[in-house]
Amino acid sequence: MSYLLGLTGSIGMGKSTTSQMFRDLGHPVWDADEAVHRLYAAGGAAVDPVAHAFPGALQDGAIDRAALKTALAADPAALGRLEAIVHPLVAADRVDFIRRHRQRPLVVLDIPLLFEGGGERHLDGVAVVSTDAATQRARVMARPGMTEETLQMILSRQMPDAEKRARADWIIPTDTLEGARQAVEGIVREIAEDA
Repeated sequence: MSYLLGLTGSIGMGKSTTSQMFRDLGHPVWDADEAVHRLYAAGGAAVDPVAHAFPGALQDGAIDRAALKTALAADPAALGRLEAIVHPLVAADRVDFIRRHRQRPLVVLDIPLLFEGGGERHLDGVAVVSTDAATQRARVMARPGMTEETLQMILSRQMPDAEKRARADWIIPTDTLEGARQAVEGIVREIAEDA
């Protein structure tokens, strides 16, 4: 049976880079954001129910995230309706991924809002990626189309980094690639030794 490791961290902390490090070591990684993209793509399981709830979001047989974002901004209750549709589909995708990889010694679940959603209860351990606030802000503001207002909105939905760090089994510092890689290798070693 696999060790289920949650990988989380606030925006701009280096989670995508870190999850790739686990992949590079041969460990399967389920990515919550990628799962949503698949569900919204043409033929995805979320397309019909989301299009029914938000007709303007359907474009070329897929859910257009920009149009969906506009619909959510116009109606405060809309996010709850969307989550009621998408969260069960994402959960089913995650369960299927774990089932397909259950013979592997380590399965990593990359979930941005892991603690916020209480998902850590279903895992064997949690690693949090982290860096200082100035580095985080610089990384996020370098993204195309990012504004200070958008960054503040995203951060308001995320648990503070200090609280995530306090709840983590491991902290992966992402100030440097080498430091992050060493932390990832150390986690993998520790899990293998305890198995």
